[in-house]
Amino acid sequence: MSSESHGSYRSYIIGFVLSVILTAIPFWVVMSEVDISLAWAIAIIFGLGAIQIMVHVHYFLHVTVKAEQGWQVMSMVFTAVLLVIVLAGSIWVMTHLDENMMPAHEQIERVRNLP
Repeated sequence: MSSESHGSYRSYIIGFVLSVILTAIPFWVVMSEVDISLAWAIAIIFGLGAIQIMVHVHYFLHVTVKAEQGWQVMSMVFTAVLLVIVLAGSIWVMTHLDENMMPAHEQIERVRNLP
């Protein structure tokens, strides 16, 4: 087994640089108030976040298709499934947050008029 499969200085530097880039781009999109729609901003943030998770899994956890005769493929599939669940759940919570956090105007008035 080569030392490359367990990570080398070069692979850690590549992973670090990719992580910084994949963090800086969404940060720039949000902080510079780029003139794009909210849907595009969320797509950029979540898309680059998903890519960053896969970068971490590959460069820092060293999970690859070739390692250990392909047994780590199951780990990659599990990571991808968890990634989809977390991203879809986050989007679902954020889209329903306004609707579920504040009571409707009629409910507020009804509570104010209670004896």
